Amino acid sequence: MSEKIKKGAEVEGKRGAITQRRSTAAIVVKWEDEETKARPADPRPSIEIQERGDIFFFYRPKVDKEEAHGAKDLQRFYLLLRPYSGQTQVEEKQDPNSGKEGAKRRLANHHEIETNTHQHHEQGGGHGSHPVNIKKQPLLRLIVMGRKSLPDPSKKTTPYWGFVEMITTEIEHVKAALRGEEYDTATKGHRHLPDSRAVGEGVYRILKHNPGSRSMHTHLVYKLEFPTEGEEEEPQKALNIARQASFLLQIKNPDQRASQFRGLEKKRKAAFPAHLQGLFGHRRYHPADPPDLLNYEGCEFLLVSASDDIEQELGLELKTTEQLQDAACSNLIKTFGETAAATRPLFQGTWV
Repeated sequence: MSEKIKKGAEVEGKRGAITQRRSTAAIVVKWEDEETKARPADPRPSIEIQERGDIFFFYRPKVDKEEAHGAKDLQRFYLLLRPYSGQTQVEEKQDPNSGKEGAKRRLANHHEIETNTHQHHEQGGGHGSHPVNIKKQPLLRLIVMGRKSLPDPSKKTTPYWGFVEMITTEIEHVKAALRGEEYDTATKGHRHLPDSRAVGEGVYRILKHNPGSRSMHTHLVYKLEFPTEGEEEEPQKALNIARQASFLLQIKNPDQRASQFRGLEKKRKAAFPAHLQGLFGHRRYHPADPPDLLNYEGCEFLLVSASDDIEQELGLELKTTEQLQDAACSNLIKTFGETAAATRPLFQGTWV
């Protein structure tokens, strides 16, 4: 063995560095802000990162209910994904004049004031095509989980259904969607829908597992930054928001009926462009490959709990930004401001 190998070798490239260590036989490949590990029998990583980004979690209490103490008290449970890098710098999304995004743009263009959002909730699914450079412009996916929580880690065969509520490049659209509202109904009179509350923040990856094989599938994985470890984490535990988790992610074919879920009404379903719709063929589900499939309002999907130990399952070590124990370093506040949502659940781990 040469002296060079005895001392260890490091080869740095444009995308990462490969380091060979005598203490372990593993090969570690560093890709920007994570490490993927492979054993000698499988020298190539079995995963392929498709998209990297920030993930935020929100909950909204039920109408006329100012406090929540569990999923039963929730009107909605949201995930918000903001990709910042991927296999390509440009992603394809719905036409900005379609869906809720288009409705909000039309209101703004005509200087109208949306005083009752309940009058505008049926806008149809996303359609068309529009390029977005995710390094230069925010791409925001507001997602609703049907069971008002993440999948239960103890029930790894039970799929949880969700859908893309809004896709937009306008931060104000998301802030408006998270705000509460006052409205009147013919049967119950005046009603109050509370503001949403931030309950989690971290980083996520969408990745292909076993790429190039017939068993290829996609995962959504994340790791929390807030609440910081040591906080109570009461709402996080109730909503199955673990410190880190991995989920199988499957996109539903809008042209096929799902036997186990009622799903969205036909007029609210996504209308994918032909090249994306063609990926499904006659199948009911398709991996989130490419992640552009999630860039259409009305896109329905299934999440299945896979693991709460990403490194053990996938050989992936997610790196979060440095924790400063200071709310000012929160990407939620940097992106949306301090008034976007109540943050006590996010920083203190308690219900509000």
